Amino acid sequence: MNDTSSERASTHASVSVPAAQGAGPFALYKERVAGGQLKPDPDQERVARRLDRLWSELKGYHPAPAAEPVRKKGLLSAVVSRLPSLGQKVEDVAPPRGVYIVGRVGRGKTMLMDLFFSCVPVKKKQRIHFLSFMREVHQRLKELKQANPGLSDPIPPLAKTIADEATLLCFDEFQINDIADAMLLGRLFQALFKLKVIIVATSNTVPGDLFQNRPGADAFKPFIAIIRSELDTAELDSQNDYRRGRDQDDTTWIVPADETARRRLDKIVERYGQGHTPEKVTLHFNGRDLPVDHAQGPVARFEFTSLCGRPLGPNDFLAIAKQFPVVVVEDMPSLGPDDYNVARRFITFIDALYDNGNLLFVSADEKPDALFPEGEGSDAFARTASRLMEMGSESWLTRARDAHGRLARA
Repeated sequence: MNDTSSERASTHASVSVPAAQGAGPFALYKERVAGGQLKPDPDQERVARRLDRLWSELKGYHPAPAAEPVRKKGLLSAVVSRLPSLGQKVEDVAPPRGVYIVGRVGRGKTMLMDLFFSCVPVKKKQRIHFLSFMREVHQRLKELKQANPGLSDPIPPLAKTIADEATLLCFDEFQINDIADAMLLGRLFQALFKLKVIIVATSNTVPGDLFQNRPGADAFKPFIAIIRSELDTAELDSQNDYRRGRDQDDTTWIVPADETARRRLDKIVERYGQGHTPEKVTLHFNGRDLPVDHAQGPVARFEFTSLCGRPLGPNDFLAIAKQFPVVVVEDMPSLGPDDYNVARRFITFIDALYDNGNLLFVSADEKPDALFPEGEGSDAFARTASRLMEMGSESWLTRARDAHGRLARA
């Protein structure tokens, strides 16, 4: 959360949105429809109008910072002493309600949120994938505890730091998959709302279904109540999946995973790793070491089972995404009802690559839509299948190659 708002606003998954002076998200949406960049869609128009209302309400919205506290004594205590406590009064400014945009995959949720973010009149704003946000939250909590061993509750200073950096937080792909995250978020969001931070989020899951039918779900219900009390839910249920139907580059997803596929992947690795010697490398992050057996410059190559068949998590996948612009995965099998954990890791892996704009090449037994047809989590896998279709489009490949200038063009 140290990045600038312009860095947060990078949106490789949506329409480029240079905002006209003074135009709100609804005006920008209509402009793109009139220009043929977007197709008319009543559901999108309705959500754009709701975001336009928030855009208007945020004009001149400046909640006052809390006063400085008395400094504490002790080694490294300055880290916390500079952070005002939640007990101090913030100027009594009624904050507008945020917006929780929910709908099926590919309906334009991210595109609309990015239109809103591009023009919203808030100086301190951040747009971030929720997976990346949670990674940073855990890292900051660790740093706070290390800097202040006697700190009994790191949530208030963490919330204050986040609020100091962003009056508006825009989260893409809001989701809760981990019980530890579920318990942490309730207190963190309660503190953020108390500090009058405004939140806009996109999700495939309605608030009442977040983290349900899982162990510990009852303890998460107060957080659901907080979301409902602070955010308006805007449903986007267009009949069209706008990620489908784009020109596909069939070299990114190779079926079946046979010897021919292996030879094609060999050529892909050679193409993007040209000039680099194959080697084993180890990634170091957050006090953890992650070996990568096959690296060639900007390329990392994995057997599917070595990637998703062992207990790797979001931090591991994000480290891979950041280090290697090109990722190659071979021999992905079809997944059955008993493969929930493997499927969940693959979903998290694709989320990391998608948010980072990586190039991905895969050999698999089936096309993305047929990889995980039934079992717990198969509905959530539909989002991943849709993302994989987009990541195989020529427009994605062109954008990814442009973003990573060191890569050769096709």
